[in-house]
Amino acid sequence: MAAQETTEHASASATVPLEVRIGFAHASVQWVADRDGLDVLHVKGAALDPTLVPGRGYSDADVLVRPEHVRSLLHALGRHGWFVINSFAFGSSFEHSATLRHNDFGLLDLHRVYPGAGPTPSAAFDALWAERDTMMLGGIECTVPSRDAHALLLLLHAARGGGDPKGLHDIESVWTSVDDDRRARILEWVDRLDAGLGFSVVTGTLDDHRDDPAYDLWRVAARGGTRLDEWRARLRAADGSRAKLSVALRSVLVNVEHLTIVRGRPVTRREVAVEFFRRPARGLGEQVARARRPTSRDVG
Repeated sequence: MAAQETTEHASASATVPLEVRIGFAHASVQWVADRDGLDVLHVKGAALDPTLVPGRGYSDADVLVRPEHVRSLLHALGRHGWFVINSFAFGSSFEHSATLRHNDFGLLDLHRVYPGAGPTPSAAFDALWAERDTMMLGGIECTVPSRDAHALLLLLHAARGGGDPKGLHDIESVWTSVDDDRRARILEWVDRLDAGLGFSVVTGTLDDHRDDPAYDLWRVAARGGTRLDEWRARLRAADGSRAKLSVALRSVLVNVEHLTIVRGRPVTRREVAVEFFRRPARGLGEQVARARRPTSRDVG
């Protein structure tokens, strides 16, 4: 999830309405992708069919990239004024997106995978791409998922939102209150994207998937947990000993990228060192606090 745009980070063009700048952000990415022959799908936010969730707000641009094209797109965006402020490894427990910023267009979440959509990132993108649609954003025709596929992506996003009001409203709008025909079309996409695990959060059946290596990731995302819970979940979900070792090593490091975003400036070595020693005490405090309060359930 991208950092929220703030007055402190606003550019000289901040008098341009945020929604307009986000539209230009989408247009910028599409122009760069078209120029270099790369495949992207604009998701959520400004790219969402407004009839799915009328009046739904947004604060950044979200783009899903064909996995094989991620590195090329990052390089191309870098040549056109975009710079990474939060990398994939530290972006979220799912390690699915990197956050970029442009001095004129604001924030962009660049997704290399969409959490919950499978069975592999490439297969999921192929399925979505095969039935893509288009939408005018920032004056440029941008590629977006089909309406029903987009509804499922919105539900998967809500499923890992920890029951936040916006996510609950999305679930109500595109699942709970819709007719059987609409639900059937969404369920077809659940099958096509092998999205049963993530979607089970919406239906309240997550615990039926306890044996899935990614179960704990979704449990922590949906019901909450401490940093230790999150890193244990990431370790369990990591595929292979090499990936598990990488997760274990990162778990003890300070997230300098996040600390920089929070401080609004580059951090010093002293600040990183102080944060390194504060983390164990804060983690212990979280575990104690977690043990004293009841566990929330799924959002469905």
